Amino acid sequence: MNKQVIEYGGEAVGVVVPDQDRLKFLAVKYHVWDLDAQRFGSADEARAAIRHLLAGRGAPRHEAGAVAA
Repeated sequence: MNKQVIEYGGEAVGVVVPDQDRLKFLAVKYHVWDLDAQRFGSADEARAAIRHLLAGRGAPRHEAGAVAA
């Protein structure tokens, strides 16, 4: 397996890349930075961790016309 893009709410938030016998998550969006460099057993496990992380903060807002700060 090569890298795999991980999306949340239709937006790419990171990638997972092979790291020894696991997958390392590399965050590309600030709201998932807490998971950067964590290793997971699968891409689905990484997605579940993202959902769990963002559920505690409230999902990021993706409003039409909104400008990222």
